[in-house]
Amino acid sequence: MTLRLDALRHWIAARHHLSPQTCRLEAVAGDASLRGYCRVIFPDASTRIVMDAPPTLEDSQPFVAIGREWHAAGLPVPTIHAVDLEQGFIELDDLGNDSLHHHFDTDAGARAATMRALDVLDEIEQHAPSASLPRYDLDFLEEEMDRFPEWGLTRWLGIETPPQWPTVKRYLLDTIARLPTVAVHRDFDAMNLMVYRDRLWVIDFQGALAGPLGYDLISLLRGRYHRWSRREMDDWIEDFHQRCAKAGRIAPDLDVEGFRAGVEAIGAQRQLKILGQFCRLYLRDGKPRYLEWLPHFYAHLDEGLAALPALGEFHRWLRDTYRPAMEARLAEHHAAIGSGASS
Repeated sequence: MTLRLDALRHWIAARHHLSPQTCRLEAVAGDASLRGYCRVIFPDASTRIVMDAPPTLEDSQPFVAIGREWHAAGLPVPTIHAVDLEQGFIELDDLGNDSLHHHFDTDAGARAATMRALDVLDEIEQHAPSASLPRYDLDFLEEEMDRFPEWGLTRWLGIETPPQWPTVKRYLLDTIARLPTVAVHRDFDAMNLMVYRDRLWVIDFQGALAGPLGYDLISLLRGRYHRWSRREMDDWIEDFHQRCAKAGRIAPDLDVEGFRAGVEAIGAQRQLKILGQFCRLYLRDGKPRYLEWLPHFYAHLDEGLAALPALGEFHRWLRDTYRPAMEARLAEHHAAIGSGASS
């Protein structure tokens, strides 16, 4: 790690014709990937962010391509000032530390923050090119969902996949397939929206794909920082449907009820993926903090499935079998941590 930081310091210093000793580095909170981020403080007190993505572990080409394309389209993404894919360093604007999730501390704040985020989402869906993005196709969506039985059930809980699982997947995929295709950020979370100079900026967009309209909407509405009531969810979804219909992003035959079903289906797909993926982050990558989010995203899944009565049998299985097993396993995990053992 020291060698890596030394290389980063020398790289950014050479870029700005400075001595490495005059550039101060501060670690910036990272994400679930193997990328790291450093804030570089120059002698004149100006700053930049350097993404550290070792090329043997992370492919940074999508980040660079999407970042430049979205920037050219006028979208609020950080400017990419320099790229060294061989070393895995990328120099970016420093957008500060005020991510939008800090503004979800009250109901009024959450509502205002969500409205700001939806304005940015509207910009992305109107102006982000989708033709150059890989397809977020049904095979990919299915593979993501299958992380739930593999990692969330078999590997972590040691319980069998329910027999209705193939039917659940087919219903969700068929419902999602009715949604139009747009550029999808795929992690449109308040943590990835930065408040800087009275504007909202989008980061962590390297996973963007051409996928179903509504994915980013439900990512925001059923994210980590607020729980909306059923009535509030319906209002948000209906308002967004009207916004998309006015802009011509939705065909006239996709009414608000059909759109709501599609949005809740893509939400269920995403939450199932997360319930499996967070277990994988723990079991495979040694990141236990993600386990703490399992009850939260299970609650989102529970609420979303209430709007999809065709999946009632699976919904009951989750409540009667999955939830008790997940809560018991978490209790064991916490007990093991408390006793100093590893789990």
